[in-house]
Amino acid sequence: MEQVVAFPAPVATEHPETESRFSNSFLRLRKQLMRRVGEAIVDYGMIADGDVVMVCVSGGKDSFTLLSLLLALREKAPIDFRIVAMNLDQKQPGFPDHVLPAYFESIGVEYKIVTENTYKIVKDKIPEGKTTCSLCSRLRRGIIYRTAKELGATKIALGHHRDDMIETLFLNMFFGGKMKSMPPKLVSDDGQNVVIRPLAYCPEKDIERFARGMEYPIIPCNLCGSQENAQRKQIKAMLRDWDSRFPGRIVSIATALRNVVPSHLADGGLFDFLNVSSATKVEQGDIVFDAPELPAAPADGVAVPIGMWRS
Repeated sequence: MEQVVAFPAPVATEHPETESRFSNSFLRLRKQLMRRVGEAIVDYGMIADGDVVMVCVSGGKDSFTLLSLLLALREKAPIDFRIVAMNLDQKQPGFPDHVLPAYFESIGVEYKIVTENTYKIVKDKIPEGKTTCSLCSRLRRGIIYRTAKELGATKIALGHHRDDMIETLFLNMFFGGKMKSMPPKLVSDDGQNVVIRPLAYCPEKDIERFARGMEYPIIPCNLCGSQENAQRKQIKAMLRDWDSRFPGRIVSIATALRNVVPSHLADGGLFDFLNVSSATKVEQGDIVFDAPELPAAPADGVAVPIGMWRS
């Protein structure tokens, strides 16, 4: 069984001589993000003593932020674990293959660059005009799993954040007919690795602010020429609209992902509806005839009147 330990609250300034350029508001933001990552690690037992954590870094804001926060937390953690940054160079035209090695060396992190011309494979297999994302993802996933095995990694850390998880929930509900999201921790498709998402509690808007402050050498995400998934783009726009018009709604959805009541849904695989009788005890009783009493959830720490939640 893996050892689950508490990560202490980080101090605001780790290295005063290099961080004096940061404002107090930025340092507070960093502290808040570190606390959220630490909470996710503890809540889901993501990292144990002796783990080798392979952090997948694409060159985007999310993976840069993930790497920075894990490195900072490791300095304060009561356990010892190794971090290896990993980037997959898929040989897309225009990919600046010098950027990430230079960055990794500048911060002194162990890293591995894997070069595989999956771009050519995808272009050869997928007709012009058709989406390449599905095949590209399968190829990339296989290479990541193989690299984790080569490195002896016990955990694969991905940069998906809270908003990615919520978007995936709505994508599956609206277009897939499933109540399913990205879990904070899961066993990989090959059954050989454990995938973790330490940014599971972090809002994307906070990550965007943090990345701007850190001035990461961001690599554009449009190198392959593919367009962003149109359905995910629609969901993202919907959620951002809700967030601006109804503060607290996104926080409540994120909280709901951790508070599932199977007896009050309709999945017979999760709850034995066939054998329900008057003797069956359920967690929250019958609310069919009464309007549920909804608490006023906080908008990232700010109390919001319940009326503001309703569209």
